[in-house]
Amino acid sequence: MTTLIKKISAPLISLIFLLNMSSAGVADTTVSAEVGFIFNTLLFLICGFLVMFMAAGFAMLESGMVTSKSVSVICAKNIGLFSIAGIMFWLVGYNLAYGIDPGGYIGKFIPWADGSKLDTGYSDGSDWYFQMVFCATTVSIVSGTMAERIKLWPFFTFAAILSGIIYPIVMGWQWGGGWLAELGFSDFAGSTLVHSTGGAAALAGAIIIGPRLGRFTKSGSPAPLKPFAASSIPLVTIGVFILWLGWFGFNGGSQLAMGTAADAIAVSKIFINTFLAGAGGVLGAAVITRLHFGKTDVIQMLNGCIGGLVAITAEPLLPTPFAAILIGAIGGLIVVYGTKLLFSLQIDDVVGAIPAHLFAGIWGTLIVPATNSGANFSTQLIGVLSINIFVFIVAFIIFKIMKATIGLRLSREGETKGTDVTETGVIAYAIRD
Repeated sequence: MTTLIKKISAPLISLIFLLNMSSAGVADTTVSAEVGFIFNTLLFLICGFLVMFMAAGFAMLESGMVTSKSVSVICAKNIGLFSIAGIMFWLVGYNLAYGIDPGGYIGKFIPWADGSKLDTGYSDGSDWYFQMVFCATTVSIVSGTMAERIKLWPFFTFAAILSGIIYPIVMGWQWGGGWLAELGFSDFAGSTLVHSTGGAAALAGAIIIGPRLGRFTKSGSPAPLKPFAASSIPLVTIGVFILWLGWFGFNGGSQLAMGTAADAIAVSKIFINTFLAGAGGVLGAAVITRLHFGKTDVIQMLNGCIGGLVAITAEPLLPTPFAAILIGAIGGLIVVYGTKLLFSLQIDDVVGAIPAHLFAGIWGTLIVPATNSGANFSTQLIGVLSINIFVFIVAFIIFKIMKATIGLRLSREGETKGTDVTETGVIAYAIRD
């Protein structure tokens, strides 16, 4: 298997490297410290607004992907998790990530406090807000995977632990100057730190809670479509467009500066590559589903877009546009075949978050050295393995404990009636499945 991977990956990395031609640098402009402070702060705030809007995208995508008897609960989960993540990131998360000693493993369990200074280069409050919406995004990934069978309040409990403790710890390993940063790990905007983290937690949860009732036949293949039909493909599509828009804030804001001409150009390049990778993911999924399965699967196209965006997130600045399209297209292919893999293992991921975020995130992080000469494959592999294994094991243990104590899963009767009836009492649609 190792030999096969090497045979496949070597020419692929070479191709992306050839496509990635460096461009001439642009000299920095000179502005006052206060002007730079203002522009940098505005970048954080404006891009943070875009990333926050992704919460609406996740809510729409998940609401459209679940059956019509579970839509209200998805809405409750998404607004609830965002609120919980924000409070937990203020209470302990931010300082767990940034209160870490250089080369260390964990920060401090203390609330965030504003200590803004001009020489920092940006307002502390803008940085807290920008990092908080990243944290909430991580939790959103888990929501869709475990939909339609997890109880609402156990999910909220896990959301608090993930946003307040698990995510900030791994975030600090890199962005807080921890041991992975010292090692030279590179993850520009979080293919692994955000997306794989959410995907690894979602995988642990899906394994512990098991598939929806009747989701797989005795032979192991997915059950017929009708009982599990998505409630609204148009809603899923709108959700993906919103996520795509929000991704410009996700990746563009991670430049972390807008006080020079060079920074402004860099953000523009990031926008271009982010768009092209998403488009590559769409077309990659469209082509492969048509060729391999005989029909062009719109759900895989939509998730392929997300897979392409996740893949480019680890390094959206340095690839050429051609390389960005290729990276995104392979992300789309990974989503298609990753979904097929989960089916074969009878792992029920309602929205396809594990292939789009975990698998595509791993790909995007490992391919960084093909376009970033400052990164190397072995260090990237160490980062991917350490983060995903840590998150998976911790999440697995937490879900196992919750299952044995407060319980995770709805009763058979409750699941049959639908989570809208049993968890909120609010019916989203008058016509039921």
